[in-house]
Amino acid sequence: MIQHRTKHLTVFESALFRTTSTVLQTDDLILVVDPTWLPAEIDEIRHHVDAVRNGKSVYLLFTHSDYDHILGFGAFQDACTIASKAFLDNAQKEEQLQAIHKFDQEYYIRRPYRMVYPRVDLAVDEATDFITVGDTRLSFWQAPGHNADGLFTLVEPLGIWIVGDYLSNEEFPFIYHSVSDYAKTLDIAEKIITTRQPKLMIPGHGDVTSDTREMFLRLKESRKYLDALRDAAKGGEDQLEDRLWDRYDFRGVQLEFHRKNLELMRKELEGTMPVVISTEPAD
Repeated sequence: MIQHRTKHLTVFESALFRTTSTVLQTDDLILVVDPTWLPAEIDEIRHHVDAVRNGKSVYLLFTHSDYDHILGFGAFQDACTIASKAFLDNAQKEEQLQAIHKFDQEYYIRRPYRMVYPRVDLAVDEATDFITVGDTRLSFWQAPGHNADGLFTLVEPLGIWIVGDYLSNEEFPFIYHSVSDYAKTLDIAEKIITTRQPKLMIPGHGDVTSDTREMFLRLKESRKYLDALRDAAKGGEDQLEDRLWDRYDFRGVQLEFHRKNLELMRKELEGTMPVVISTEPAD
């Protein structure tokens, strides 16, 4: 279904996990972000792109390499792809493809293209602050933590901020890579909200928002969760588990993610990984 639509933007929402896929039109390009999940949903996105393309170049942006965000690549192999350098160098490419295969096997899903890990035409590294196409500027920030290869993208001058699997109103932080890096990425998010003042924020799951107060609220909630996670890891008893479900609705699937977060936090506190938690309030 379509969650949000304006003259320049269409945000599709999958029936699965409230996952968003974005199509953005500027005078210079069409930007497609993380097309996913089911074949009919990806077909709808592809048809929309073809309908509005009008001869423009299509760019395909991957916010990170989790399998649910890359499985639509086969429908857009004609696009110029953008992702982080860490996405390109990902050592777990095969694991992500295996996860797609497992999902499709479990639900009897056939796709009209062979599943491959996305190629990367434009690899964004620490030295790449932005790229420009005509008057459209894509500004980038490395965003590790959720996984190792996340990327924040701000589309200017429209002020549309694409955050991947951060700052969702449906999910607490899911941390596959590093609690420390996740906290640093939240600091980057605060700076973007404060200094760049995005007009619209698009998370990978859940609702878009144009309300700056809501952006700061989600940032605050994410930091509070990291604080509570650290306290639970130190105390040996997870009192956070029951409190989570006063805020989030989907305990069944999310409980396992929380428990894995707790295990990762304990490892970092034990010294096998460095941990730096930043809880400074937003200005």
